[in-house]
Amino acid sequence: MSTSETSRFVRLRVEMLLEITDSAALSGTALESIAVEYGEPGGESAEERMLAEDAVREDGAEALASLVDPFDLVGEVPGVELAQASWSSEIVDYDPDDPDAWDLDDEDGEEDEEDDGEGGGGVPHNG
Repeated sequence: MSTSETSRFVRLRVEMLLEITDSAALSGTALESIAVEYGEPGGESAEERMLAEDAVREDGAEALASLVDPFDLVGEVPGVELAQASWSSEIVDYDPDDPDAWDLDDEDGEEDEEDDGEGGGGVPHNG
């Protein structure tokens, strides 16, 4: 591909730090979303559904990742089509009183990893 052909692709990086203020509400919403996604319990994907439900019950980061859909960020933007997306979330130590707590230069080298086009956090999600 020439530079002019590839220049139409843009990698948009978004990093957010979110505080879970109601873990029961978060996991409840994630469980509702899983129920809609997988349909009735006991179907073909019953084991996958159980794994997803267990993950969102045990970990707020997993619950959040199962609810976030990158398409929602750009779905209504005219002239843009989502070609590939990857996302994840994790529980982190954060001190809101520390002025250096939000250091974007401390990125573990993750920016060089190739996107694999799959959803995040290990929780299956069809967006």
